Amino acid sequence: MAWLAKSLNSSLGKKLLMAITGLFLISFLLVHCSLNALIFLNDGGVAFNEGAEFMGTNPIIRTMEIVLFAGLLLHIYDGLRLWLENKSKRPVAYAKVDGAANSKWYSRSMGLLGTLLLLFLILHLKHFWYFSRLTEGLEDHTLYAEMQAVFMNPVVVVVYVLGCISLGYHLLHGFSSAFQSIGWNHPKYTPTIKTIGAIFSIVIPAAFAAMPIAFYFHLIH
Repeated sequence: MAWLAKSLNSSLGKKLLMAITGLFLISFLLVHCSLNALIFLNDGGVAFNEGAEFMGTNPIIRTMEIVLFAGLLLHIYDGLRLWLENKSKRPVAYAKVDGAANSKWYSRSMGLLGTLLLLFLILHLKHFWYFSRLTEGLEDHTLYAEMQAVFMNPVVVVVYVLGCISLGYHLLHGFSSAFQSIGWNHPKYTPTIKTIGAIFSIVIPAAFAAMPIAFYFHLIH
């Protein structure tokens, strides 16, 4: 196993691990967003609550939840390692750096965007995962009702929308970068991957952001 540890600690290994965990989290976002989008059926939360109950009681899903948390922690840890590694290579800042000449600002700000996302994630987990998994809150009312209650607070709505914007920019760089890191980089299909990534980076965060907005303005009930 020493070879595996050595490989994962190499610069290439860190980027590969970042890509694999990132793609895993992207697949989770798609599933999570699809389930949450059931609120837009505007059926009083019936379909959403049924989906949430299935996700919360199915043993396979609950096991994958552990895998998800492990992947998330690995992604955060590896991202921090890469950020520190890049910083150590340039301990003294250049007098003037024209970063925009070679990359987008969000590509150079993945550390900041990742930190904002982590703070948003902690808040999100407190509001819903902790409520549904580690408390007896569901005995009093449904998860849909909890969403209605949480998103009546305008401050929470603003924080969620900002978190979704950060997610969008994070995905805008991370989606195509992940495929590049695993070797899917070719003039023939790279433009397609970038196009799909751009669409994904807009649609998924926009759908997530629309949820608190819709609740707050009573567009769904």
